[in-house]
Amino acid sequence: MKDKKNQKSILYMGTFPPRECGIATFTKDLIHNIDKKFNPLLKSEVLAINDNGSSIYNYEDKVKFQMDETNLEDYVNTAKKINKRDGIKIVCIQHEFGIFGGQYGNYLLSFLGAIKKPVVIAFHSVLPEPDKNRKELIQSIFEKVSAVIVMAKESIRVFKKYYEVDTSKVHFVPHGVPQVPFISKNAKEKINLSNRIILSTFGLLNRGKGIEYIIEALPSLVQKFPGIIYLIIGETHPQVRKREGEYYRNKLRRLVYKLGLKNNVKFYNKYLTLKEIITYLSATDIYISSSLDKNQIVSGTLSYALGCGKAIISTPSIYAQEVLSKEKGILVDFRNSQLIGKAIDEILSNNELKEKLEKNAYELGRKMIWPNVAASYLRVFNKVIKLREEVVKKYPVIKLNPIICLTDDTGIIQHSKHSIPDRKTGYTLDDNARALVMATKYYNLYRSKQSLKLINKYLSLLHYMQKDDGMFHNLLSYDKQFLDDEGSEDSFGRALWACGYVIASKVHGNIKATAKFMFDNAIKSYHRIGSLRAKAFLIIGLYYYYKEYKSTDLIDKAEVLANSLVESYKANSSQSWKWFEPYLTYSNSKLPESLFFAYLMAKNEDYLTVAQESLDFLSSITIANKKLIPIGNKGWCNKYGKRALYDQQPVDVGSIVQTYLVAHKITKKNIYYSNAVLAFNWFLGKNSLNLMVYDEATGGCFDGLSETGINLNQGAESTVSYLLARLNLEEAKLLKK
Repeated sequence: MKDKKNQKSILYMGTFPPRECGIATFTKDLIHNIDKKFNPLLKSEVLAINDNGSSIYNYEDKVKFQMDETNLEDYVNTAKKINKRDGIKIVCIQHEFGIFGGQYGNYLLSFLGAIKKPVVIAFHSVLPEPDKNRKELIQSIFEKVSAVIVMAKESIRVFKKYYEVDTSKVHFVPHGVPQVPFISKNAKEKINLSNRIILSTFGLLNRGKGIEYIIEALPSLVQKFPGIIYLIIGETHPQVRKREGEYYRNKLRRLVYKLGLKNNVKFYNKYLTLKEIITYLSATDIYISSSLDKNQIVSGTLSYALGCGKAIISTPSIYAQEVLSKEKGILVDFRNSQLIGKAIDEILSNNELKEKLEKNAYELGRKMIWPNVAASYLRVFNKVIKLREEVVKKYPVIKLNPIICLTDDTGIIQHSKHSIPDRKTGYTLDDNARALVMATKYYNLYRSKQSLKLINKYLSLLHYMQKDDGMFHNLLSYDKQFLDDEGSEDSFGRALWACGYVIASKVHGNIKATAKFMFDNAIKSYHRIGSLRAKAFLIIGLYYYYKEYKSTDLIDKAEVLANSLVESYKANSSQSWKWFEPYLTYSNSKLPESLFFAYLMAKNEDYLTVAQESLDFLSSITIANKKLIPIGNKGWCNKYGKRALYDQQPVDVGSIVQTYLVAHKITKKNIYYSNAVLAFNWFLGKNSLNLMVYDEATGGCFDGLSETGINLNQGAESTVSYLLARLNLEEAKLLKK
């Protein structure tokens, strides 16, 4: 661990909890997620802005500096204190005009004039058509900061058109949202509103919310949908409460009683925790944003509704127009109860429309989840001053939950609808073989009874799929009917890889005996296999079998298969194309990986040479700009043509992580371990779209990256591939100790 004096820190400047303010919540969430990804190599500290000097807050330890927003001297003196701290490398300001003193918050200029550290400022408000003073203030801020972050792309146009500033230093990073499952079980039951149609609005209450227009839309809707209940969630904004008390809330209450809606409108008057926000949003059928501010260019509440995959109705603020385009929500005119009511009716009367809006909103929300936003902030910081590598070495906790969810008494179900198993798709030998390796690896590491139960299920399914002649079926319906006469050669190879891995594992002897019986029955047909990838899986299976039973016959079989791969390599490779075929397709890395294992068995240096040459060639094709970019399945990669960038599949990433770790273990070359870590970061958002493919909410893995975003389903192949990669890294870490 580095000495604390040499520790690099980011200082975040803004309001901070327990102060009740949207910026405070945002700042805390941002810090939490940056810490989650990059701490302890990068520390977070806070400069908290206090309101009017009249409030004292019980801050957490991260708050190292405090500043009174109305005290001009505080701005300069605090900046000087920060300058003395060598460990603070950059200052990140969360900007809202109202949280700084002076006209339009121009006291901030005194801080920027005194601070000697590089500054990145994130604007939560960008107003078009500014007056002269506001325009000059923004121009001065731009001159003094190193980078600017905005949360709507429209902000860049506004800055350029109305403020005439250099937008080359402006970076778009979306507003962060929590990761939540698309389908939330028992959400309405949790708030005791089962069987109700829930409309909701949340946030700090003030007159600009326009909530009266939603209430006025309800009487006719209640007649058609008696189960409607509208939840107005959140306390009155503290600054509003100081000025006028609960005037607006009381006005709304009177309107509710006047319209006879006391059973259809409920107020929750409290400042919500993140957990409470997610609970209410998850239970919501339609989220409504009726803001009266057409120039609102960021909305945290609207962002959270997108993140939770809600059907959304909103007035056409700048932000709403940007994020709800392309059927992600419905826009209605300002102050128009009739159109609000019509939109609610349209959604509740058309389930297909509701589901489309929810899916489209959730897809956009995946780009906005906090881990992606945290990584984007670090990329901006690194453009200003190099703080640390963007590759993450803090990995998520290993969760079997998504695997258990996908697994029934028969085996692991092939596909899912989002994160819910799609039983209609049945089972495949491929998926259950992979799952068997994954569960066995988990048992090897943790001796888990849960994983032992999974091993029994997957191995039992493999046994059921094996034919009398040793070959296998690959496809099985949910009602246990075989859907093929004989499975693919690749599925045959995967089954023997899995059986071999079990034979060499730490599970009980009777389980190993079953795997050995199946392997022995199948391997007699190895000479029938023509697929190069199937041969590679067979070699890997033979290697693990050989670890337990040292037989020259096993080496002989492995050599026959390995020699076939080497011959194919020599026939197709050239100075510029060092590969086994004139194309790259799926599970490519298994070919060199198998030759590494063949080398361990036969000690043939040719195998080692070809393994390294081909893996290094594959790396040169798939690693660019310090990111793994797997071969896309829409066209693959041809020796004489272009390579496809999409769709990128988790199975290929999981495969190459294991291959790099095997290569590192055998050759001791650190580049292979580094590449394994880099490849795993594809799951964590360091990919060509900068999007998390691993789902923190479920512990599962989305079904890949397309050109436009993430495939929201979380099937067996993807989730098992992620877990295999994660377990392989954990295993490697333990071996390094």
